Parts: sequence; C-alpha cells; structure tokens
Amino acid sequence: MNSPLIATSCYLLSMLTLSMPLLLPTSPTLHSLTKSAVKTSFFISTLPLFLLVNENFQTTTISWKWFFISSTTLNFSIQLDPYTIMFIPIALMVSWSIIEYSLWYMHDDPKIRLFFKYLLTFLLAMMLLVSAGNLITLFIGWEGVGIMSYLLIGWYFTRSNAGAAALQAVLYNRIGDIGFLFTIFWLASSFDSIDFNYIFTMNIPTSLIIAFIIAAASKSAQFGLHPWLASAMEGPTPVSALLHSSTMVVAGVFLLIRIHPIIEHNQTALTICLCLGAISTAFAATCALTQNDIKKIIAFSTSSQLGLMIVAVGLNLPFLAFFHISTHAFFKAMLFLCSGTIIHNLEDEQDIRKMGGLQKLLPITTTCITIGSLALMGTPYLAGFFSKDAIVEAINSSNANAWALIITIIATSFTAVYSLRVIYFTSMNFPRFNPTININENNPTSTNPVKRLAIGSIISGWIIYQILIPPSPITLTMPTYMKISALLVTLLGFLIALDLARISWTMVPTQNLSKSINTSFYPLIIHRLTPSTFLNFSQYTSSHLIDTLWLEKLGPKGLASSQLPPIKMNQNVQHGLIKVYLSILVISLVICLIFLQLV
Repeated sequence: MNSPLIATSCYLLSMLTLSMPLLLPTSPTLHSLTKSAVKTSFFISTLPLFLLVNENFQTTTISWKWFFISSTTLNFSIQLDPYTIMFIPIALMVSWSIIEYSLWYMHDDPKIRLFFKYLLTFLLAMMLLVSAGNLITLFIGWEGVGIMSYLLIGWYFTRSNAGAAALQAVLYNRIGDIGFLFTIFWLASSFDSIDFNYIFTMNIPTSLIIAFIIAAASKSAQFGLHPWLASAMEGPTPVSALLHSSTMVVAGVFLLIRIHPIIEHNQTALTICLCLGAISTAFAATCALTQNDIKKIIAFSTSSQLGLMIVAVGLNLPFLAFFHISTHAFFKAMLFLCSGTIIHNLEDEQDIRKMGGLQKLLPITTTCITIGSLALMGTPYLAGFFSKDAIVEAINSSNANAWALIITIIATSFTAVYSLRVIYFTSMNFPRFNPTININENNPTSTNPVKRLAIGSIISGWIIYQILIPPSPITLTMPTYMKISALLVTLLGFLIALDLARISWTMVPTQNLSKSINTSFYPLIIHRLTPSTFLNFSQYTSSHLIDTLWLEKLGPKGLASSQLPPIKMNQNVQHGLIKVYLSILVISLVICLIFLQLV
C-alpha cells in the first residue's frame, strides 16, 4: 500500500472539503454547510491516522516552488509527519463539536454566516500551521490564526472591552512575530534556506533559538506575555473554546515541538523553556484561584497547562508536550462549552458566586464540567492523567533544578483547588440566582457536542498513549513516592479545596480575600503604570524642549531678544538733533566717495 500517497490525498481532500463553504459565501445555509464540512473532514483525516497506527507511517513532504528572493528559493511546503497526522483529526473533532455548539449559541446573531466563515478560516490557518514543511508556510498559518483571533475576540465590537481585548491580543502577538520574522530573515540570509530538514542539520546560534522561544511565549501566553489570554474571554464562548483548545494558544508550543531538533542540544534554550514554563504554570494557577469569572478561571487554567507543556519541551521530551496538547484539547473545549451553556441559561451571568445548585437543573452540563475538571486535575485513567502524570514523573526523574520542580508541583496542586472551586460553586449547594430564570438543556445541538467531548475526555488519553510511541526511552523504574507524587499532590490540593469549601466558601467573608491577594498586578503595571510613566516623561521632555528651544531660543521670544539690541541702537540715533543727521550725511558721503574712487 502506498501510504504517503494515501496520506497526502486525504490531507488535500480534507483541506478542500473545509474550503467548500467559503466558496459559497452567500448561501443561506452556510453555517450548516460548515458543520458538515468539518465533520466530513474529520472522518477523512482519520484514514492517515489508521495508516500511522498499522504501518508506522513516518513522514512525507510536498513542495511547490513559490518565488525567489536573490539566491533563496521559497517553497510552499507541506509536511505530513506523526505529529501532523495525529493532531489534525483531534483539532477537527474538537472544532466539529464547537461549530455544532455554535449553531445553538449564535442562532440569534444577525451575522451568523460571517461568524462561521471566520471560524472556518481560523481552523484552516491552524491546519496549515501544523502541516507546514518550512518556516514561511508556518508563518502564513501563524499570522492567519493571529488575525482571525483578532476578528473573533472583537466580535461584539460595540463593547469597548471587546475591542480593547482584540487589540491587546494582536499587540502581544506582534512581540512574538518580531522574533519569528527575525529568525526567518537571519536563516534566509545565512543559509539560503528555511526548510526544516535543512535547518536541523545546521548549527543554529542561541540568540536565534531565544527568538523562537519569544515567538512561542507570546502566542502561548507565557509569563510576561500572558495578560491577553484572560482578556480574550470578551469574545463569544465558542471562540474561547476554539482559541484555547486546539488552535491559537497551542501554536506556540507546537512551534517549539516542531523545531525541537535544534533545541535539544542547547542547554541554555532548554533551561529557558523549563524555567519559563514553570513560572507560567505556577503564576497562572495562582491567578485562577483568585478569579470569580468562570471563563477567566478556565482561561488561566489554559495558561497554566501551556506552561506545563513548555516544561515538557524544556525537559527534552517534546512528545509529552504534544501528548498533553492532544488530551488537553478535549476537556478544555468541553469546559468552555459547558460554561457557555450555564452563562446562556443564567442570562449572561459569569460570576460563579451567583450560580450554584445546577446539578438538578442542568445535569448533563454539570456532569461534563465535573468530568472535565477531574481530567484537568489528572484523575487516574481520565485523559489528563496519562499526559500530566507523565510530565510530572519526567521532571521528578530528571536533572532539572529543584526550584522548577517545586513550583511545577505546587501549580499541580493549585489545579485541583481551582477545579474543585468551579465544580463546587456551579453545581453544589443551593441556587444563588434569580428564580424567574428559565433554564433548560433540551436542545441536542448544545448537548451532543458536549457529550462527544466528554467521551473524548475519558478515553482519548488511553488511545493516544497507545499510538504515541516515544522516540526515546523513558525511565520505567523509580521509587514509589516519586511515582505517585503527582497523584499525592493533586489529592492534597483536593483535600485543601474541600476544607476551604467547608470553612470559607459557604460563609459570608469578613474580608474580601480576592482583593487582598490580587494577582492582576501584572496588567496593572504593564498596561497602566508603565505607559503612564513613559507618557508623562515624554510630555515633560517634549514640553520642556518646546518651551526652552522653540519659544525661548528660536521662536517668538528668541526673535524678540535678537531684534531688541539693533532696535534700541536705532532709537538712540532718532533723537531729532540736527548734528546727528548732518554727521550721518557726511559719513555716508565720505563712504560713497571712497567706494567710487576704489571702483
């Protein structure tokens, strides 16, 4: 069987199927066509996955000569390797569920067709990104997901917060794009090639790898470039689900996985990845603890899990980072869709303190939130357990510094605390919302996608674990306490969370802890303090320069001061005395005569 040909044909056919609704932009049933196209593409994309499982199919590359810049040939290159073949069906299945859910969530929106066009273009850009065979093709997908995220986050553009959030996402991503463009230009000028297979054979300087890491950190919202991720919750819930599960935010981690051959022998780059990931996962988990907006809690949990993926890259285990991307997509998309159902039913209420008692009213949604939160914690044999436990085991048995290990372990326990907090506030105890609200989840368009993702959250970890054969051996023997450390820490976090629930969450707080333990200091410093300092300094400098140079030295005051001496001298002459005038006349005549004699 010609596996490369079949895989290539299936890939091209699935891309063509996805593009079909975009060729019918005025169709009144565009949204339904989009769902059918994504569903069909998913089933087509599973065929190369079967080839990967049965025949251990490795890599095939398709290249088209595009254009030349001096001596550099730029190709449009597609590479189908195990990572691409595994990720595309996962992304398509998650997107199929989100797009079907959007039919229910956005049914009242007057521009629903445009919304589905945006979602589809977003998905196509991500598929191009994961299947890129060189940096220029990857950059097209990279910019594609960037611009579509801007349009989708700012969907409710009449709200000033939505417009600001969309602009914030773009501006933070520009920082990473500078790093990405820097690497492309440097490689093109130095090596005359930007194909992955060629770059991997070269000795790449550390500064260039750091530029790649900055690009990944901005796209995957790592510490320092993370505030845009929580702000992106201003978009519709299906957008948040797609953005945080299998498209935009995993693009940065995917870039690091893709270029891993040039990172694996560079100790500086690995240490940067490890420490950056550890700080990000701990800080985002701490932020999630203090939030009350359900979407922001889930958003910060995404940032925390992305940090864990970067830690895996820093440990030289990119396949574990990819494993966590794959399992994380299912339960994170499901958590967002469930939160969307709750928000929709509670008349756009997002504060978890105003929910409660929903296990009787929304049984499917609350069950799925519980499954998703348990998977996120790393509960044994759910999807998150296989990947998360493997990463914590790897960091325990590696030579990583103890500091990175400790804060990663602390972040793992925090995951259990904020996950239980979401379950507790939404599902348990008594309702804390207006009793006149009409709640139902009888629409299969909203429940079927969530059920599909729930099944994925339960079984996907085990299935991917069977398929994803690690390229390097993993330590199989370790002390019992080290083996169960991730579970113990999660259990400890769970018990602490239960204790907190009994003590503080059920009582009226005497002081607002979320104000005294405020983790939003970072956006406050970056978005308010720093710009205001710079602007005030600039204003002072410019006004000082204008006052002293233009007004005092060169402008009106300068001209006046330079003209005053000759004016005063002229005034001294004009006293009306005949002898002064006769003296001037005589002097003038003498000068004229001397001048005439000289000529």
